[in-house]
Amino acid sequence: MAATRFSWGNFLIRWVVAVLAVMVTFNPAPWSYYQWVMNGGEDQLALKVLAGIVLLILFVIYLRATWNSLGPLGMILAVAFLAACVFGLVELGLLDLADSVVMTWIALFIIATVMAIGISWSHIRRRVSGQVDVDDVEM
Repeated sequence: MAATRFSWGNFLIRWVVAVLAVMVTFNPAPWSYYQWVMNGGEDQLALKVLAGIVLLILFVIYLRATWNSLGPLGMILAVAFLAACVFGLVELGLLDLADSVVMTWIALFIIATVMAIGISWSHIRRRVSGQVDVDDVEM
């Protein structure tokens, strides 16, 4: 069964796609879909609409899977865990809360990481606990 061959490499692929989706949509640098749409006027309107729909589809897939697999409590716990990791880095003096650009990048990576965990959670839970989701059972 192909579904049982989930690995860290599979998670990494899902994480990279989530990071790309989040970073392409918005980031503090001047190169994002948000900046393109907000500062570009009506130039290339059809291409902007197409890119927006592709991003929307990707976000619907990721966010729906995340919501269905983690639920609201799981999402809160995942964000809380990652925020606690960031807080630890701040306490160690490795991050500065006053640098809003760095904190924006970190928030975007947290969003992407939660999305990757959510879309991978069924596979992770199956590997850890042996439990299978109803969607995974072959008839």
